[in-house]
Amino acid sequence: MADTDHLSPSVPPATPSLSVWEWLRTNLFSTWYNVILTIICLGVIILGLRGLLGWIFGVAQWAVIEANLPLFFVGRFPQALYWRLWLSLVMIAGLVGLTIGSFQYNSRTGKRTLLLVLGVAIAAALLLPVELMPRLWMAAVIATTVAGFLLGRQFFSPEISSWLPLGWACLFIVILWLVKGGLGLEPTETSVWNGLLLTLITALFSIVLSFPLGVLLALGRQSTLPVVRWFCILYIEVIRGLPLIGILFLAQVMLPLFLPPEFERMDRVVRAIAGLVLFSAAYLAENVRGGLQAVPRGQAEAAQALGLNPALVVWLIVLPQALKAVIPAIVGQFIGLFKDTSLLALFGLLELTGIARSILAQPQFLGRYAEVYLFIGLIYWVFCYGMSWASRDLEKRLNVEQR
Repeated sequence: MADTDHLSPSVPPATPSLSVWEWLRTNLFSTWYNVILTIICLGVIILGLRGLLGWIFGVAQWAVIEANLPLFFVGRFPQALYWRLWLSLVMIAGLVGLTIGSFQYNSRTGKRTLLLVLGVAIAAALLLPVELMPRLWMAAVIATTVAGFLLGRQFFSPEISSWLPLGWACLFIVILWLVKGGLGLEPTETSVWNGLLLTLITALFSIVLSFPLGVLLALGRQSTLPVVRWFCILYIEVIRGLPLIGILFLAQVMLPLFLPPEFERMDRVVRAIAGLVLFSAAYLAENVRGGLQAVPRGQAEAAQALGLNPALVVWLIVLPQALKAVIPAIVGQFIGLFKDTSLLALFGLLELTGIARSILAQPQFLGRYAEVYLFIGLIYWVFCYGMSWASRDLEKRLNVEQR
């Protein structure tokens, strides 16, 4: 009998590469009706782009964006303290470059990713109507990103890269200290956190807090303890049956009534984050529960046969496979949560959408809805696409698509 212990794993056959003309003929001009559909679609696209570009470069009045650029990004944050935000951005850029370089140190994907990030940063530094000092800070962001990427490629290994989540957690605390102040820095009130700054803070806190809560609810819904199981079921079904705006209203008005007296004057931003967390956790719990049901029961039984206790079985065997199976659903919920922060404008919190409304209320910019909402729509798309791209990259790294 032949020895099969050292056989190499099966590799899918290589797909032959097609030239541009061969690809066009195969995918767009293969039949007569495909030719007609291709010509019609090209005509519609050309007409649409012609009208859009004509409006962008000939009709639109972009002075509303140029004059209010700081308001879009940081709102009424004190201008004398802008250095804190720029320093935070520089540290984030450095760690982003380090993460990309360390995880893709042997892949051409890392180079393409870095070129994309640098292209966006250089375009922003050249095209945005800002003064010299912001341009210098942008140059520092670009340089830090490149330095972090090169450092990650050169010195980081997969073992060292496992410490990067701890680095992100520490950076999160440092940035919160820089933005909020205290401990030697001048404190800032959350009432001056507006625009994109408030959107990112509320979205980030909500994502970080709702994910573990959603995992616990999903595990609790499958618990053998009736009290835990029925409590989780009741919570999930009640929250999913209410609209988000109702949850936010309850968080703003009624949440302090259920807390001790010392929390009576809870900050409005904290109340908003609490509402977003409570709402998103219920949906995340159902996403995670779908992943838990996808894990074969034999996995847990085999782990128990090896002597692992139930907690370790869930933590080491079941939960990693479940989360791996539902990465697209979880990231989709995060993207939805990021966009749901726009509802905070209804409660007087001037996040990105709310600050846009206040800008449109300025007498000299009345009626400039298209320019303003196109600009903030582009901002939302950049962050949402970034999360989507990170999700696809994580799936490829974990071989989710090859299952």
